[in-house]
Amino acid sequence: MNRVGAAAPASAPPGRLRPEAGRDLLGRVNAVAVLLVVVDVAAFAVAAAAVDRRWACAAAVVLLGVRASARLYRRRLWLSWLHELPRSVIATASAFALVTGAGLVLRTPPETTAQVQWAIVNFTFWSEPARLFVFSFGRWARRRFHRCDRTVVVGAGQVGAALAAAMLRHPEYGLRPVGFVDPAPALAPAALPAPLLDGGLADAITRSRAGTVVLAFSHAADSPLVTAAVTAHRLGCSIYVVPRMYELCQDGPDVERLRSFPLVRLSSAPTSRPSWWVKRVADVVLAAFALVALAPVIALCALAVVLESGRPVIFRQVRVGMDDRTFVLYKLRSVRMTDQDDSQVRWSVVGDRRVGPVGRFLRRTSLDELPQLWNILKGDMSIVGPRPERPGFVREFSAVHDLYWARHRVPTGLTGLAQVHGLRGDTSIVDRSRYDNYYIANWSLWLDARILLLTVGELLCRRNR
Repeated sequence: MNRVGAAAPASAPPGRLRPEAGRDLLGRVNAVAVLLVVVDVAAFAVAAAAVDRRWACAAAVVLLGVRASARLYRRRLWLSWLHELPRSVIATASAFALVTGAGLVLRTPPETTAQVQWAIVNFTFWSEPARLFVFSFGRWARRRFHRCDRTVVVGAGQVGAALAAAMLRHPEYGLRPVGFVDPAPALAPAALPAPLLDGGLADAITRSRAGTVVLAFSHAADSPLVTAAVTAHRLGCSIYVVPRMYELCQDGPDVERLRSFPLVRLSSAPTSRPSWWVKRVADVVLAAFALVALAPVIALCALAVVLESGRPVIFRQVRVGMDDRTFVLYKLRSVRMTDQDDSQVRWSVVGDRRVGPVGRFLRRTSLDELPQLWNILKGDMSIVGPRPERPGFVREFSAVHDLYWARHRVPTGLTGLAQVHGLRGDTSIVDRSRYDNYYIANWSLWLDARILLLTVGELLCRRNR
């Protein structure tokens, strides 16, 4: 079966692909969004000129924070001020309500609260005309200077061809088709408004220096299209999907419009978001604190291992992490040492007579995993993420199970979504892979917090059995 943009995971994992000539730094800058932030800051500075500086700064943080949460500064295809006006007004009204409530809670002098309220109201009269200008200027600049993302369309059929033709006729939407990728094109190359590119999607993105991928209808099955989307994600592209039955698709927070075609924007790769840095900082802080706080526990466990089966105390094993890079994982040894090391080929030690009472206790309580806090500090792992696996099993599972390789888009973790749903030890690889890819597609700091809370609950319940 032909695969769109897929390579054999064992020989050329998509995780090793990196766009050497991908979008440059300037191409990644969302100029319209930057201008919208600038005009909002300037508008509030004018509106709050008479307000005390401390209160003005606090109100500005609230106002801009609410408007950012309402995604008024997002990257967008359709630069329509009228379309965005209701969202903008609602966001400003929400900020007004928050400031009013804060004034009541903090017992702010009524005259100060009134000044801030009037500044927010006045902000609207300065901001909205400026936003109208930014949207008009953005459309003009896209048409005049061709400030458009180079775009690969996956699917050389009627819908894909119509989309590419609309991009060419209407550059104000910010997309310029550079070619099609389709292993089974429905239209002849001569009937397409852009060339049909040879090879897979990854090669097409790299050769054409594309920054956007649009997944239109294709005769290929859905599984290769999912593989194509994951590949484009890992290459740093923005991805839009034409939904099935698109004629019935309603506008929503993640739906863009290219003329009459709705395009569902897929969320960006987790590691490219600013909140990912918050996750990394939290990993370092929590891992360092846990290592110090649990040092006596680790020392007692190490002493128990020595008394039961001697040295070494720490078990080292090669595992596969983010982007298929290998690292050395550390665990407290729970299996007695023998002359033969079968750790790279033996899947589970359940029922292994080499596991003594101490080893069984360490594994049942997951205390043997505590040295991996050092891996987290080093940056090999995260606290939450897909569990790391050995290279041999990664090759085996990637060859058999679709999208198993895709779980290496983020750092591996000490705990994960699959583990808190009971998928530990000798359990379904398909289910684990599905949970891991769900975690990546839906990642947020709150999801990490939920997984940590569920992990604590599972450990407590497991110890009470």
